[in-house]
Amino acid sequence: MDVLDVMAERSNVCNYLDMPLQHGTDEMLKAMRRGITEAKTDALIDAIRQRVPDIAIRTTLICGFPGETEAHFEHLQGWVERMRFDRLGCFTYSHEENTHAYTMNDDVPEEVKRARVEKIMDIQAGISEELNVARIGSVERVLIDRHEDGLWVGRTQYDSPDVDNEVRIAHDGHLRVGDFVTAKITGASSFDLDATLLD
Repeated sequence: MDVLDVMAERSNVCNYLDMPLQHGTDEMLKAMRRGITEAKTDALIDAIRQRVPDIAIRTTLICGFPGETEAHFEHLQGWVERMRFDRLGCFTYSHEENTHAYTMNDDVPEEVKRARVEKIMDIQAGISEELNVARIGSVERVLIDRHEDGLWVGRTQYDSPDVDNEVRIAHDGHLRVGDFVTAKITGASSFDLDATLLD
C-alpha cells in the first residue's frame, strides 16, 4: 500500500496498477491457489481506489479453469460488471505441464472457454466505452508512440503499451516519438480515444 501513497503524492509516477486477479469467485480462487477471497479482493480494490481516486486498475482473468461451472462463470460476469475495472484482459485456461492445475481434470470444453472469454470481453467493452466517453473534454498528457495512417498515436498514464487504450491525434505537423504532448479528448470508443493537440 506504500506504493499507492507515492502514486498519490508524485506527478512523475503513473496512476496505473496491474493486478492479475484471475477470477472473482471464492471456489475458483481457492482452486487456483490465489490465497485471497472475493470479499478481500473487493476490499483491497476499494482501498486502492480510495487511496488514489484517479487510479486506473488493469486485471487479467482466466475462463475455463478446471472445475469452473456455469454458476461460477455467471458469478464472474456479475463481479466484472460490479468492479468496473478500467482495463481488463481475459484468457482461456491452458492445461500446461509442471503446474499445480495440470493434476486436475481439464473439464471445460475449449469452445465453452472461448465463449466465456468473449462474454467477459463484451462486458468489459461496454464498461470501457462508458469510462472513455466520460473522458471526452478532459485534457490529458499523451506520450507519442508512432505515426500511423496520418494520425499520431500515443497513450496516457492510464495505458500500458500494446494492451490498453490508444489516443489518436490528428495533427499535420511533426511530433517526435517519445515526446509528451497535451491533448484534449474529443471522441471515444470502447478501446480508443480521439484528441486534438493543445500545445
